[in-house]
Amino acid sequence: MNTYVIGDIQGCQRPLLELMARIDAVSPTSTTLFAGDLVNRGPDSLAALRTVKGLGKRARTVLGNHDLHLLAVSQGIRPMHRSDTLDDILHAPDRDALLDWLRRQPLAILQDGHLLVHAGVAPQWSAAQTLDLAHEVETALRGPHWVDFLRAMYGNTPERWDDALTGADRLRCVVNILTRIRFCAPDGTMDFATKEGLANALPGTSPWFDAPQRRSEDVTVIFGHWSTLGLLQRPNLIALDTGCVWGGKLTAVCLEDRSVIQIDCPQCQKPG
Repeated sequence: MNTYVIGDIQGCQRPLLELMARIDAVSPTSTTLFAGDLVNRGPDSLAALRTVKGLGKRARTVLGNHDLHLLAVSQGIRPMHRSDTLDDILHAPDRDALLDWLRRQPLAILQDGHLLVHAGVAPQWSAAQTLDLAHEVETALRGPHWVDFLRAMYGNTPERWDDALTGADRLRCVVNILTRIRFCAPDGTMDFATKEGLANALPGTSPWFDAPQRRSEDVTVIFGHWSTLGLLQRPNLIALDTGCVWGGKLTAVCLEDRSVIQIDCPQCQKPG
């Protein structure tokens, strides 16, 4: 049985259904992993969220920054952005069931030597530590005080992971690494401002996956989040966000043979 990993959907339901039909035609008994950002900016966030939830045990997803943003907006913690397309979820009759399901999804998944996260991992983290730290956030998000966690989740500090971090600072740093990181310094200090491709790294920074002595190099890390990076496959790395919502493609990669299936997507948002 094959496993396919799908990049950022961001509420683009039609390409999602087309991609899933293509996967079913090739491997009808396959399982599916999603790299997060199921919702937002595309035209059909409600339908996309219902589709992934409806797959049940055939699919698993990690949470992305847009998924967390939906949860924060739903609780009045964050305002809607101009480009948000979350109203259909917020006013849906099954809103509470969808949000409850979403907040119970993991932030990291390890399967057959593949570590799936939305954005990346800190250079200092092994795969095992990544899972442990993700579990700390998952416990907060699934617990009775999850709204308090969301209130403390936003901010750019601490900019660098330290094992001594505690409380809200610790959880916020973990969230920022797993759902927002792109570039960082060799010591793991994150640059949140630069969102362009590899050629735009600030002096002294590199993509997180090129950081020297990265401790997660012994597994294949799979991630989305970075649409300007596009599809990138290395022996121990798969980048999957190919800009579906920007008029790019929605991409799936088969873990067993690295074969690629892509669907052309209409442009739903304009950069900037």
